[in-house]
Amino acid sequence: MAEISFRAADDCALHATTVGAGPALVLLHAGGPDHRSMLPLAERLADRWTVVLPDLRGYGRSVCTDPARHTWAQYTDDVIRLLDHLDLPGAALAGAGLGSTITLRTAAAHPARVRAAVLIGVEDIEDGEAKEAEIRFLDAFAARVAADGIEAGWEPLLADFPPVVGDMVRDAIPRSDPASIVAAAAIGHDRSFRSVDELAAITAPTLVFPGTDPRHPTALAEAAATTLPHGRLATTAIGDDLRTAEDLGRALAPAIREFLAGVA
Repeated sequence: MAEISFRAADDCALHATTVGAGPALVLLHAGGPDHRSMLPLAERLADRWTVVLPDLRGYGRSVCTDPARHTWAQYTDDVIRLLDHLDLPGAALAGAGLGSTITLRTAAAHPARVRAAVLIGVEDIEDGEAKEAEIRFLDAFAARVAADGIEAGWEPLLADFPPVVGDMVRDAIPRSDPASIVAAAAIGHDRSFRSVDELAAITAPTLVFPGTDPRHPTALAEAAATTLPHGRLATTAIGDDLRTAEDLGRALAPAIREFLAGVA
């Protein structure tokens, strides 16, 4: 493994780890965990790919305590900065949860840089009252973290997620900065997409693994796979049978290997 440090456009210090050799695959973790949650999956792909595992802004080593600096445009620019730092004209992107939204935003804004995309649980796309509910949800999470710590922030939420989410979140808490986690929750005030119809503009071949919880609804993954011009729905869902990061890597790696071998 190799460690990478680079600067974002706003001078935020960002960090990543790389494993393997071959064409580049940038693997973006979900909101809550850090890059280590994706290591078991990366290790199963490392014989074919150079897998780049960033700590996304706000998580793990990439501390950012300013809420105003947590926006979808900033997250997208961070990915492009990472590619530039590595002298990569393009790469395949894969992401879980928050990382899946960043993957979609990057593919939409920089189609020439994204050779293929993998979405591991698509985050809900909200507008109107649903968007207001998301803001309240994340603001309440941030308030609990600020008052009582990261574990208290997550405690009332994890029962509604597949067990693998709890495993990855709890593993990352000791490596997380509470003020940075609070700031990262401000992403709820930004808007990723207004409608799934906007995904029709994304041209990268895309593999979609459906989620099974309210924040990553199965129906949205199905709609996304249909709307994306080169979308494909995976048969493996992120459900209760996946309990650890190792389970996730074991379940997803074969389909990802097959997909990327054909498109990137």
